[in-house]
Formats: sequence, C-alpha cells, structure tokens
Amino acid sequence: MKVVESNDFIIGLVKAYELEQTPFRGKRRQLVQAEAVSNKKSTLKGAFIEITPEAHARAGNTAADNSASSTSPGTPSAISAAEMHDLLAAAADRSNLYNSLGALLAAPLNAEHLQVLRSLPEIEQPQSQMHLAWTVLRKAAHDYTLQQIDDEYHQLFIGLGRGQVVPYGSWHLTGFLMEKPLGQLRADLRRLGFERAEGVAESEDHIASLCQAMAAIILADEIDFSTERQFFNDHIGSWSDQFFTALDEASGAGFYRAVGNLGNSFFSIEKQYLGMDL
Repeated sequence: MKVVESNDFIIGLVKAYELEQTPFRGKRRQLVQAEAVSNKKSTLKGAFIEITPEAHARAGNTAADNSASSTSPGTPSAISAAEMHDLLAAAADRSNLYNSLGALLAAPLNAEHLQVLRSLPEIEQPQSQMHLAWTVLRKAAHDYTLQQIDDEYHQLFIGLGRGQVVPYGSWHLTGFLMEKPLGQLRADLRRLGFERAEGVAESEDHIASLCQAMAAIILADEIDFSTERQFFNDHIGSWSDQFFTALDEASGAGFYRAVGNLGNSFFSIEKQYLGMDL
C-alpha cells in the first residue's frame, strides 16, 4: 500500500491542475518510461487487479517511440522538456493519490501505514479544499487507534451480512450487486489490459479496485486521454458522489469520514480536470 508521505505531493497536485489547463493537456504521458509502467504491479500491494504482461509489452514498445517523437521542434504539438517534465510529474501525482485512496479503502490500515499518515507534515494554513482534506485526515490518524480504525472499517464496509456503506458501483447504479455495470466494467478492464488478481473475493467495481485501476491507467502510455476520461465517467464519476455521501452520513464513520472527505475533494477536482459534465 502506498501512502503519500509529505505535503510536497499536495502542493504538486494543486500545481498540476493549474498546468493541465494549458493546451498541453493530454500530452502528459508521452514520455512515460516503460519502467514506470512495469513497476506498477509491485506498488499495488494487495491490489484487486493486476496489469497483464501484454499491456506491459505494449507500454514498453510505445514509450520509447513517443519519447523520440513527441517533442519534435517546429510541430504544433511540440512542448519544451521542462513543460513535459511538469506534465509527467502531474500525472504521477494524480496516480499516487489514486493509489493512496485505493489502499486506504481496500482494507484496514496496518501499524506502518498509520504511522505514515501520522508523520505527514502539518499544513498550518490550508490554501485549498485538498489541503484541508489532508489536514483533517492527518488529525484523524492521530485521534484514532489502530484497533478503532480496524473496527470502524469492518462496521462500515463489511458488517454482519453487509456494512453500513456499500463500496460497489453496481449497487449504487442499480440497487443490486453483480449487475450489468459490473459486466461492462470487466469488459473495459480486459480491453485495457487488466485482469482480476488471484485470490481476491471482491468484485472489480469495489471503489478501491477502481482507484487502483485509474492509478495504472493514468501512467499507461498506450491508454489515451479520452479513454482515461471515459473510464472515469462510466465507472467512477457516475456513482462516487453517492458513495462518499453515504460514507459521510454513516453513523459509525470517524476516521473513514476523513478518508471520504479526501476522496470527494479529489474527485471533484478530477471531474473539472477531465472536463466532464456529470
């Protein structure tokens, strides 16, 4: 599980959205190295999904080609090396936060990950909703014990038969589990080169699984911006508001209300960035 370790990431994220409003949006992945893609599986400890070897190979083949051609001088799409560096850093920031959210929502924290959250530097004067969300999450990490967080996770998301908050997209879209939206998601995941990880009981429309998928999609050189936007629109943005509202209103929520606040703030920015009208 990868958790952000400093507020440098938060500042970088805010700068990323300012930069991505330029005409260069959509260029940010053109110089992603094959290593960044091939290492994604190892960063998703306990992930619900895995990237297939075929997707790794495609990414490796296209990354080298794009790095040689994407910034050719004199072409309308050419951008400077410094701008490309910033765009790739922006993509890495977004991917990191998706990974962090996925890890926070996939399972209860262990002691190591809780300590990472407690070690986040304090932001004395939050300048944005994202800054405030990180501040609230940092405080929650100090206010709750590991056992309390474990108990809360089970009460909210597992429970006896079903927890207070259902983390599956199909439920929020249709009122039932394992319905048509899950089938459509599975088809899209296969098309993009993902397969279900062995030994995972949860279906792929779990909010944590979808966050992990987005983290990989953002850095996958062979997946273009329009596909990224469509995946978010179809499989996350269409129901995430309902999920985070339910989490915020759940009587048993404390630590995970702070997690949901972070997710809701981030997804609000994502919807603006991806240019969606949801």
